[in-house]
Amino acid sequence: MISSASRPYIDASVPVLREHGLTITTTFYRSMFDAHPELKNLFNMGNQTSGAQQQSLASAVFAYAANIGNAAALGPVVSRIVHKHASVGIRADHYPIVGHHLLGAIKTVLGDAATEPLLKAWEEAYTSLARLLIDAEAKMYEEAGVQPGETRPMRVTEVVRESDNVISIRLVPADGGALPPFRAGQYVSVAVDFSDGHRQLRQYSLSDAPGKDSLRISVKREDGGAHPAGEVSTWLHNNVNVDDVLHVTHPFGDFLPDTESNEPVVLLSAGVGVTPMIAALNRIAAVNPERRVIFAHAARNAAHHAHQADIAAARARMPYLHVVTFHEEDETAGALKGKMDLERLPSWPRGETDVYMCGPLPFMQAQWNALLAAGAPASRLHREVFGPDLLDNLL
Repeated sequence: MISSASRPYIDASVPVLREHGLTITTTFYRSMFDAHPELKNLFNMGNQTSGAQQQSLASAVFAYAANIGNAAALGPVVSRIVHKHASVGIRADHYPIVGHHLLGAIKTVLGDAATEPLLKAWEEAYTSLARLLIDAEAKMYEEAGVQPGETRPMRVTEVVRESDNVISIRLVPADGGALPPFRAGQYVSVAVDFSDGHRQLRQYSLSDAPGKDSLRISVKREDGGAHPAGEVSTWLHNNVNVDDVLHVTHPFGDFLPDTESNEPVVLLSAGVGVTPMIAALNRIAAVNPERRVIFAHAARNAAHHAHQADIAAARARMPYLHVVTFHEEDETAGALKGKMDLERLPSWPRGETDVYMCGPLPFMQAQWNALLAAGAPASRLHREVFGPDLLDNLL
């Protein structure tokens, strides 16, 4: 990926990035947004305000340096980044801007320690990664038949309350054209233009199976202050009605539960992470209702348990569907009290069954570690997000 001359400087950067990474990324974002305020439309400004995006990028840069020669580790994460970039419309001309300000931040923060050979090594490493992403994103745009940043007007046909903090929104093309193809587990970005002139895009999993006459997204209301992480979700909850038009991107995403085979499968979710699992469950119910499926979901309580109607409909169609529900705060008929405990699920061959999981990062880390400890091979485990430990949110 980089030359042998540059590699020692990148390797030597690992402890420096561990110590100064957050300061570097904070400086990077401030510098870039000062010079290019229009790029704020491509970033989650709620995460900027909270500091989550700066911390995520710091971890990403550190992880890139630590794994720069490990294609097996970087490959899956690069794939995830490419899909996210395509969903928000990243273009090839954005990369030189990012590179300029990232290298400038390294130089500013490290001062005299940022020697010319070190900066040249990082320029080479960044250029190599940028070229990889640019080429992959160009191919993805071409295959999808869309231009970077292109959205499509979609008319709202239904708004349904799924729980105290989740609504589902059904969408059809406003022009009467065909729906875009997608697979269960993928997502779209929804663009919202606010009254003060700023635009934000947020990704929402498609929460129903492909093959229908509409798309469905499910939106959890997030709490926050000025420009909060929940700015878009709050707007959607407060403003969207039937016959409104939303601007939506083509579906992307590389979290693709196997919905077509006859093999047993385990679907684990928590909170709003249930949405891609519902899409997968509904697809399996349509194409192979006799497949053995373990569907386990954890919610705070019954009031926060979304998509119960979908689960009930799947149970009616699928004789070998095992549903296990955990409610952390209360005891409810049909639910187990407490956090998800894999020992309370029906048994399955841990080394021979694929397990898909989606939810908050601590939830997925807990299930992942429990499955590994129980003997499940990592090759059989699949999760929707890796969190900030490997290149997450790296533009």
